[in-house]
Amino acid sequence: MTAAAPPPARRRSLWQRVRRDRVLLLAALPGVVLLLVFQYLPWLGNVIAFKDYQPFLGINGSPWVGLRNFRVIFDGDPAFVNALKNTLEITLLQVLVVFPVPIALALLLDSLVSERLKRTVQSILYLPHFLSWVIVVAVFQQMLGDAGLLNTFLRTHDLATVHVVGNASVFKELLTAQVLWKDAGWSMILFVAALSRIEPGLYEAAAVDGAGPWRRIWHVSLPGLRGIIVLLLILRLGESLTVGFEQIVLQQGGVGIDSSEVLDTYVFNNGIQQGDWGTSAAVGLVKGLVGLLLVLGANKAAHRLGEQGIYQR
Repeated sequence: MTAAAPPPARRRSLWQRVRRDRVLLLAALPGVVLLLVFQYLPWLGNVIAFKDYQPFLGINGSPWVGLRNFRVIFDGDPAFVNALKNTLEITLLQVLVVFPVPIALALLLDSLVSERLKRTVQSILYLPHFLSWVIVVAVFQQMLGDAGLLNTFLRTHDLATVHVVGNASVFKELLTAQVLWKDAGWSMILFVAALSRIEPGLYEAAAVDGAGPWRRIWHVSLPGLRGIIVLLLILRLGESLTVGFEQIVLQQGGVGIDSSEVLDTYVFNNGIQQGDWGTSAAVGLVKGLVGLLLVLGANKAAHRLGEQGIYQR
């Protein structure tokens, strides 16, 4: 005689789940309050994108202007178009150059046999992440500036000097090199953690089947990294219109607006320095909405390709 199936478990009510998890909820409460106060409540300030905002009048006292502040976007204001072009060029360059480097570093680090050597190399690589952009820019100035170590060495040996720092024609490449040096080692940590979760037996089975080191990377390591690669690419798309504000502001005076103005510096220069608060808020609002749509679209595409993305369906 077949045993009767156990009765289905009763679904707990919301209040029962709250009582059960009350300790965890209380522990999470300070973080939730901080998010509300410093992340979500400031969103209400985006209303100034639809007003002729004047600080001495306040948000309530400033008159409504509808979509007038968005004209720089819809009418193709040259300064805005230049900032958008520079932003997209820098983003594309950094995605193509900076994003693959941590993956390659993680694969190389994973191939080292000595655990002590792994930890040493990893510490050296991610140490620059903890330096501020002020220090990073100063280091590059001391190394590649007109009076830096490289040009001093070239002059000492009667060789032609190179103009890197302050050269508008290579400014985007300089930004990419700075980001690469500062953050590649830190980003590598995520891929190293993902590689550590791959079952070692898969490598052994591939080696038994005759796969060499490159084939093991292609058929075992990279598929194991696919999920985290897709996730980080989706998040990078959400920040595609956001590039290093502090990094660029520190060097903008030396190369000029034409080659260094991006959307973030456009908002800063027009809003805080020139007092055009409404237009700057409008540009920032559109930038955020575009980033949100890119994340949602990329996540949907990831689901169709069989990946989890940043959240499950």
